[in-house]
Amino acid sequence: MSKLLSPLTIKDITFRNRIAISPMCQYTAEDGFANDWHLVHYGSRAVGGAALIIQEATGVSPEGRISPGDLGLYKEEHIEKLRQITSFIHQHGEVAGIQLAHAGRKAGCAKPWDGGKQLMENEGGWKTVSASALAFNPDDVAPQELDTEGINKVITDFKFAAQRSLQAGYKLVEIHAAHGYLIHQFLSPLSNHRTDNYGGSFENRIRLLLEIVKAVQTEWPQNLPLFVRISATDWAEGGWNIDEAVKLSSILKQNGVDLIDCSSGGLVPHQKIPLGPGYQVPFAERIKKETGIMTGAVGMITEAQQADDILQKGQADLILIARQSLRDPYFALNAATLPGDNCDWPLQYLRAK
Repeated sequence: MSKLLSPLTIKDITFRNRIAISPMCQYTAEDGFANDWHLVHYGSRAVGGAALIIQEATGVSPEGRISPGDLGLYKEEHIEKLRQITSFIHQHGEVAGIQLAHAGRKAGCAKPWDGGKQLMENEGGWKTVSASALAFNPDDVAPQELDTEGINKVITDFKFAAQRSLQAGYKLVEIHAAHGYLIHQFLSPLSNHRTDNYGGSFENRIRLLLEIVKAVQTEWPQNLPLFVRISATDWAEGGWNIDEAVKLSSILKQNGVDLIDCSSGGLVPHQKIPLGPGYQVPFAERIKKETGIMTGAVGMITEAQQADDILQKGQADLILIARQSLRDPYFALNAATLPGDNCDWPLQYLRAK
């Protein structure tokens, strides 16, 4: 039997296999509201057998959205449609998770198929915020540096988004601290030039993330999993690096985080990423081995055997599938090829098994 299809228990939740659908923005919402596209998209992957479906980066505030098409959970009215989606996922034996996010200086952009550039306010964009008044692209309008009041608002926004996540039926929350978005902008010295308690030293740069974790935990039940996604390195000189990522992961473990979702990059345009199959797996492996926290591996993992090998070698505890799940929503069903493997097919599809 492959380890990929073996169960994994985290707190009170048992995932029936170790395949998770990684958060992938659909850019199809209006004013943060989910619609039938999201129901069908996430429902298809639930039918496809992945044990965990993590919803795309969901803005904790209107200004925290990457684009005007991002999902949001910044008002009560968002809950109704999301509850329909989580209910469908759970009906099929999968676990519905949600990634809570704030894009910071990378917010207010056009949808990728419309060019992805920063939108001006008269184009439907908005004033962005960050750790420091440093633009992501040279031709972007510089963000506003968050003051103490602004930082407290961000923390409160995450807190209430976690509360609404529970009301909407999610059984797992992931805090997005990767890919150059707001929390990552505080973590990295390339984007954080502050001289107050949120800048300078490693301890100061991680402060916002730790305060957000604490705020989320006031609303999120202790018996349900809490993940954090990080970029393990900026792939840029002078930036956030794997040594700091290991140190942070150890601190997050001490603060009640259950798993580190190990990605990388996204902070600066001049990053140099050596792309290749499983190129981020060594980050998950090192963090797991040096801190003892569970890790998730992600990044160009496209085959079941490749995924199983990662688990068999002890490099990670969970495999997160992204683009491959867009190509094959039934990745988990198709992964059951070894003797003893079992991935329950929907009754409606048994004739094709």
